Amino acid sequence: MLYIIAIVLGLAIGRLREGRLINLTRLRLKWLWLIPVALGIQLLIFPLFSGVVLVPYATAPLHLLSYAILVVWLVANVRVRPVGVLLLGSACNFAAIAANGGYMPVSLPALRQAGLGAAADRLLDGDTVANVIRMTEATRLNVLGDWLYLPAAVPLSTAFSIGDVVLMIGIAWLAAEGMTADG
Repeated sequence: MLYIIAIVLGLAIGRLREGRLINLTRLRLKWLWLIPVALGIQLLIFPLFSGVVLVPYATAPLHLLSYAILVVWLVANVRVRPVGVLLLGSACNFAAIAANGGYMPVSLPALRQAGLGAAADRLLDGDTVANVIRMTEATRLNVLGDWLYLPAAVPLSTAFSIGDVVLMIGIAWLAAEGMTADG
């Protein structure tokens, strides 16, 4: 959900720079169909609005596959300047997820500060929650895990990673840059 903020911010910056939405079509991004494929895989294994997982098997490999598909798309479009930033953010998240068996480590204090105490409690009991596992000394690359957070008082509050911050910068930049593109 944080990525919605990045999109809105990028579009606002693009508009302030007198850009137009129609200019986004001039970015000429290759293989755009890969994005809904990757996101579709994630929605099948980590549904947004229900606890009913449509594909309850091979969650970790499918999660890694969804990232691999996104990385293929990013590499194919790296000539578009902000895509390099997106690739860096994705690489950070992919590294943490791959190092932890297909799950992102998340800090319990960050979840609690974000108002997600129930998720923190489930993780404390040893469960996984969606695409995250409890961050411990045994999890790897914790510095790339979800330890940052938006406080519970902020709409869309959640825990997030450094990779997510880099991705949000890349998304906002791509939207703003694309709106002001001359073609």
